[in-house]
Amino acid sequence: MPRTIGTCLWFENEAEQAAEFYTSVFDDSRILNVSRFEGAPGPEAQAVAVEFELEGRAFTALNGARGALFTEAVSFVVDCEDQAAVDRYWAALTEGGSESQCGWLKDRFGVSWQVVPSVLGSLLAGPDPLGSQRAMQAMLGMRKLDIAELQKAYDG
Repeated sequence: MPRTIGTCLWFENEAEQAAEFYTSVFDDSRILNVSRFEGAPGPEAQAVAVEFELEGRAFTALNGARGALFTEAVSFVVDCEDQAAVDRYWAALTEGGSESQCGWLKDRFGVSWQVVPSVLGSLLAGPDPLGSQRAMQAMLGMRKLDIAELQKAYDG
């Protein structure tokens, strides 16, 4: 039985660049191993697999699939304590990528992320049902989530 569960991200040929990017965005992150195999598909010396950690979570970036695209069916959630963290992660992850709605984005590699303030759950499921509805409506109109605006909507 495995002791941990990791995530494998399958790229066409950007595995090493993606791992370098992600480890530069998140604190307490590092590349653990880069595997290069002679005779593997792609340019010589290109990484085939890159093992890395993001804040203690195990990931593998793998090169090997033409046309294998990421979809919103799988996304990574970044829990942010404050607006400064939301702003920081949003700016870093959207650079070269694209914004969506309700705190969702795609990074430059096509991977989907949700950049979410920790307080969101208490606003959307708070003791005031009308306040929660107002916060939900405010969120639905946002791209990057704004804690002050969400709180203002909740408070009415």
